[in-house]
Amino acid sequence: MFVTRTCAFLLIASASVGLAQDPGFREIDDRRPAAPAPAPTGDVARSAAVLNSMDVLDDSQVIESGDLISMRVVEDRGAPQQMRVGATGEVNAPHIGLVKAAGRTCRQLAYEVKRRLEMNYYNSATVVVAIDLKRQDDPNARVRYGSSEIDFFTVYGQVLRQGKYELPADEDITISQAILRAGGFAQFANPQRVKLVRKTPQGNKTILVNLDSIMRQGNLDFDVYIRNNDVLIVDEKKINF
Repeated sequence: MFVTRTCAFLLIASASVGLAQDPGFREIDDRRPAAPAPAPTGDVARSAAVLNSMDVLDDSQVIESGDLISMRVVEDRGAPQQMRVGATGEVNAPHIGLVKAAGRTCRQLAYEVKRRLEMNYYNSATVVVAIDLKRQDDPNARVRYGSSEIDFFTVYGQVLRQGKYELPADEDITISQAILRAGGFAQFANPQRVKLVRKTPQGNKTILVNLDSIMRQGNLDFDVYIRNNDVLIVDEKKINF
């Protein structure tokens, strides 16, 4: 009995060695490679969230006022910013503020933003732009035409981007938000004494607003809403040497 079992063991071992030495022998592998993720198609493939190259940006369809577009600076490593093209045809681009979008294709707008970013912010910038929704296809698009129908506010003084800004028709803008749209305070700004000049039937009215209290301490009750033709003046901080 002991001899028989020993012989059987040797036969099995010999067969195993023979299979291992046979160059034509391959073990059956049930593992299958994972299927590759499907490539984005349609509108998803053109979205600013997935594009990483400016070479593939659309250069045929023109952006119009009222369109909903998205823009992303790849080097920022963040999500794209979605924005409505205003009645003036402008959008607030990351870091640089207002830039003309209407009348340009996505590629043309991207290269204009890239050019301006590389003037002050980046040695090399990659900007992707996509049209998310055309105005005629968007029931929420509200755009007023004609310069007499467009509301504006103006920011002067110690901000990064002085100028005239469109007051959106579909959202309310507070003083602190208006300052942020102008790029925020400059180095020598005095945020504790921001002047709001408003036209009233009785003449111009000036209100002093402590934006330091609003933006740093959260006293939002004092963050009043901007109205048409309001003017914000940010004074320079007085420094004693």
